[in-house]
Amino acid sequence: MCTGLAAARRMARPGGVALACVLLLAAASCLPRAAEPTRAKPNIVLIYTDDLGWGDVGSYGGTVATPNIDRLASEGLRFTHAHATSATCTPSRYSLLTGEYAWRRAGTGIATGDAALLIEPGRATLPGILQGAGYATGVVGKWHLGLGPSGGPSWNGEIGPGPLDVGFDYSFLIPATGDRVPTVYVENRRVVGLDPADPIRVSFGTPIPGEPTGKERPDLLKMAPSHGHDHTIVNGISRIGYMSGGRAARWVDEDMADVITRKAVDFLEANRQRPFFLYFSTHDIHVPRVPHPRFVRKTTMGPRGDVIAQLDWSVGEILAALDRLGLAENTLVVFTSDNGAVVDDGYRDQSVERLGAHRPNGPFRGGKYSAYEAGTRVPFIVRGGGGERGRVSDAAFSQVDLLASFAALAGVPAAAAGVPDSRDALETLLGRSSASRPHLVEQAVNGTLSLVRGRWKYIEPHPGPRVNANTNIELGNSPEPQLYDLSADPGETRNLAGEQAGVVREMAALLQQLRSSGRELP
Repeated sequence: MCTGLAAARRMARPGGVALACVLLLAAASCLPRAAEPTRAKPNIVLIYTDDLGWGDVGSYGGTVATPNIDRLASEGLRFTHAHATSATCTPSRYSLLTGEYAWRRAGTGIATGDAALLIEPGRATLPGILQGAGYATGVVGKWHLGLGPSGGPSWNGEIGPGPLDVGFDYSFLIPATGDRVPTVYVENRRVVGLDPADPIRVSFGTPIPGEPTGKERPDLLKMAPSHGHDHTIVNGISRIGYMSGGRAARWVDEDMADVITRKAVDFLEANRQRPFFLYFSTHDIHVPRVPHPRFVRKTTMGPRGDVIAQLDWSVGEILAALDRLGLAENTLVVFTSDNGAVVDDGYRDQSVERLGAHRPNGPFRGGKYSAYEAGTRVPFIVRGGGGERGRVSDAAFSQVDLLASFAALAGVPAAAAGVPDSRDALETLLGRSSASRPHLVEQAVNGTLSLVRGRWKYIEPHPGPRVNANTNIELGNSPEPQLYDLSADPGETRNLAGEQAGVVREMAALLQQLRSSGRELP
C-alpha cells in the first residue's frame, strides 16, 4: 500500500465525510505523476530535386507557376545564398549523405548505371545517425550513388550493399538516372517486377546484340537525342548504356513522378507514429523530361516547363500528406536541388527554343557542370522545426552541413563529431541566426574547386575547355586565377584577380589548407 494512504488511514477519525476526504486526497497522491510534457523529436523530410536552377521556382523569380513550392517559402525560410557542394549530381549526393566533400574521395564523379556502392558501409552517414537516434529512415527516388560490391551489382538477385547498408530502413530507387540503364526500379534489395525468365544484362562498354539503339534505329524514337543518349531504346527513348532483358520491370517515364511520389507518401503513412527521416529524391527535372499526360502543355516552355509543374505537384502531395496525417507542425521540410540548371542536356525537347524570358539560373553565370555560381547556387527552402516563417535569408549555407544540423535537431549533435566536413548550422537553418558559413567550397565537373569567403569568390586555375560544347554552358576553366566580388558582381562579370593579388594569395592558401587537412578547419 502507498505510504501516504496508510498514514492517512491511521490519522483520520473514523466515520463520516472527513475520513473519506482524507482518504481520497491521500489516494490521489499515490497515482503516477504525469510526465512533464515533452516535444516529440521532429520529423525530417528532405526533398532533393534534380537539375532545378535557382531561377526555376516562382518565389525565386521563375516564370513557371510553382504554388506548392512557393507555399513552403511563404511558411518558412527562403535562402538566397545556399549551395550544393558540386555542380553535378553524384558528388553532391555523396557529400549530402556523408558530410564529406566528394572531391576528397576518388571515384565520386558522375556514376555509371552499374557502379558499385560509393558510400562504404560502416561509416557515419546522415541516415545512419538519425537511425541511431530512433528515426525510421527511408529513401525514395533517384539514388545515383552506386549499388553492389566492387564490379557493380547483379540485377537478377539480391542487390547489396546499398541504401539499407548505410543507414536507411527502406528504399525505393531509380538506381542511377532516368537517362541511364538499367531502366527499372529497385525496392530494398530487388528489382521490382522482374521476371526470372527474362534476366537483366547491363553494359556501359560493349553493345548488347539484338537490342535496338537510338543511333541505329532513330525511327523507333518518340524523343530524339541532341547529343549522346543514343544507346538502348526503352519506352521510345534511347539512353546512356546498353541493356537487355527485364522487360516486365522496365519503367514508363510518364508514370515515374506518380510512382515515386506515391511511395514517398506511403512511407510517411507507414511511419507516422514515430519520428522519421524521408529523403525524397525526385527525378524531375532531369532528362529525359517526359511529363505525365495531365501535365503536358501546362506551361508555355514545353517539356522542361511541364516537368517543373509536375515537380511542384509532387511537393504538394507531400505537404498534403503531412497535413492530413497531422504531422506538418512537427516536421522540418527542406526543399533544394543537387546542382544548378541545364537547358539542353541531351534530348531534343524544345527546352532551348521555348525558354522565352525564363532565366533558369537567375542572375548567376554558368549552370550545371560549371565553376561559376550557377553551378552550385540552388533554391533552398526550409519550413518547420520551430524555425522562422515567411522570411528570406542571405546567409551562406552549404548542403554538406545538413548532416550535422539534422543531428543537432534530432538531439544527437555529438554523433556528427567524426564527420570530416559537416558543421552544425542548425540555428542558421532555422533562421534564428544570420551567421554565414565561414567559407564554401564548390566543385565543378572537371574537378575545379572554387572558394567563397565573405564577399570574395576565388576559382583556382584549371586547364580545359571554357564552354561545354554540348550544353553551351560556361565551365569557368581558365589557366589564370579568377576572383570575383559577389556582393557587387553576383554575375561574376569582372575578374579582380589582377587588382587584388593579396586576396588571391590568401584564398589560394586557404583552399590548399582545406585540401591537405583532410577535413574542415576549425
